[in-house]
Amino acid sequence: MSDVVRRVNSGGPWEDAFGYSRAVELPGGLVLVSGCTSVVNGSIDAGTPYEQTVNAFQVAFDALKKLGLGREHVVRTRMYLTHARDVDDVGRAHKELFDDVRPAASMLIVSGFVDPSLVVEVEVEAYRPSGGTA
Repeated sequence: MSDVVRRVNSGGPWEDAFGYSRAVELPGGLVLVSGCTSVVNGSIDAGTPYEQTVNAFQVAFDALKKLGLGREHVVRTRMYLTHARDVDDVGRAHKELFDDVRPAASMLIVSGFVDPSLVVEVEVEAYRPSGGTA
């Protein structure tokens, strides 16, 4: 396993402005994916809470793919949403994406995001098994 910390950028509008990476892989195989929203090609794709959740997780999956990992490597998810009324829609999207993976998961209600049309943000942690390569 490498001793190098690897960083992935997605070109999202806030990465350069705020100085962060979309994903960071640590020596030992832990991969941390920053908060992802329904921003597609630099524009907010504000759909339903369900659609925003699917889009946000797709942003995370794209970052994992750049590191040679997939949905099956996800070990933890965090879902932040602005309204308790959206819990079922966000949960349904999570189940459809992860029912066969079953990561540890948290869902939290927050007061808002950088743009009020966003109602969901997700974080993902993944793990590269030893012997895995990038």
